[in-house]
Amino acid sequence: MNAYRTCAGPVARREFLRLGTLGLGGLTLPQLFQLRSAQAAASGQAEKDTAIIFVWMPGGPPHMEMYDMKPDAPSEYRGEFRPIATTVPGLDVCELMPRHAKLAHKYNVVRSIAHEFSDHGGGHKKFMTGRDPRSPVGFVNDAPAVGSIVAKSIEQRKADVPNYTCIVEPGRQQVDTFSQGAAYLGPAYTPFMVPGDPSQPKFEVPNISPIAEITGRLDDRSRLLSQFDHFRRQADQSGLMASMDKFHDRAMGLLTSEKAKLAFDLSLEEESVRDRYGKHAWGQRLLMARRLVEAGCTFCSVVIENPYQSGIEWLKQGTYNWDSHAVNCHMFDDLKLRLPIYDQAVTALVEDLYNRGLDKRVLVVVTGEFGRTPRVSNVVGSQTGVMQPGRDHWPQAMSLITFGGGQRTGQVIGSTNAKGEHPKDRPLTPNDLWATVYRHLGIDWHASFPDHRGRPMPILPTGNVIDELLPVA
Repeated sequence: MNAYRTCAGPVARREFLRLGTLGLGGLTLPQLFQLRSAQAAASGQAEKDTAIIFVWMPGGPPHMEMYDMKPDAPSEYRGEFRPIATTVPGLDVCELMPRHAKLAHKYNVVRSIAHEFSDHGGGHKKFMTGRDPRSPVGFVNDAPAVGSIVAKSIEQRKADVPNYTCIVEPGRQQVDTFSQGAAYLGPAYTPFMVPGDPSQPKFEVPNISPIAEITGRLDDRSRLLSQFDHFRRQADQSGLMASMDKFHDRAMGLLTSEKAKLAFDLSLEEESVRDRYGKHAWGQRLLMARRLVEAGCTFCSVVIENPYQSGIEWLKQGTYNWDSHAVNCHMFDDLKLRLPIYDQAVTALVEDLYNRGLDKRVLVVVTGEFGRTPRVSNVVGSQTGVMQPGRDHWPQAMSLITFGGGQRTGQVIGSTNAKGEHPKDRPLTPNDLWATVYRHLGIDWHASFPDHRGRPMPILPTGNVIDELLPVA
């Protein structure tokens, strides 16, 4: 019994970046754009008008309670829930996800991705970067997260909304919390963080929502700066002032962008659409992500971990994220509350993407860092003080879903053995998934960026596109 201890799930080990304006502590917006310009690599190629919504479930969702159920396995493996048939012959999902069952022809299930890092930190870093981390623990990644690679690769793309955004729980917006650091690319390529619960009436987006109150002051300050700099422009012979004006205009443009303000404003959605997603933080975050990519954001990451918010009371035998050790929670009681919220929110995004004609331009990936142990364990819960069931970390097998991106859907890609322990056929890695994502965005994952020592580091050291997820010709 003493071998078990509470696993708090993914948390930041250190916070060397306190995110302020645009998630970059200490950088003003003009400085941000200067930094990006200085680091830009001109490609000279047209950019693809494509986008990614990356839905992250930290802690490790249980594959055998969601998309890879094993009803014929021994009782200590199969768990408490029964599978239900879907619109795809041969694909069953958990009984707690009836909306998934009705829409299975609109998404794909990948069952055979695996890796070797069983700690949350190592799992986050491996999945987020596509590289084996130097340390199997801790959340500070030593290679750039995929979102940072995307931000660097498409930095020439001009949009009235941030190109790289992450919607998270309040207090979880540090880049290290989920291994989203940019490493040697530099802090200019970390995401614009949007913390909070968008289902709440008083929700505000930092640096965007208060625009109506401060626009007048910004206009006055802009006029003052214009007058103050007039004589310097006249005297300037090097073009430096013109360059500074460009950076300043871009900064002011983002802060005062009507398009950005509207993209974040969920009150503009029809009430029926908001209801379909669910008046819960998870559903409204996914709705916001759809609005952002529709407005021009290229990579929008959405974190869904704590279901006990938006008016839902804390379950004593529940847990914060998807880290369903028996010591943390009664896994099946927690899932009875958690999975219906997940079911509603994710399937609403599936329907919305197709209804709005975004199914070719936008690719969605829904995943965690690993799966859970095939065998159920029973341990005394730290909160309940009684024996309860749970599953531990298991990177040897996991399930995820994808949809959009013009791909053929209604597929089950790969399989695990009879007890859900490891891939049986079509073994894949996180890198194969990322190669597919980069292809969708028109980014060559064989290209390199220099590290701190000037050494060329390929975007992905290994990986191949998952052919089944290629767009339909």
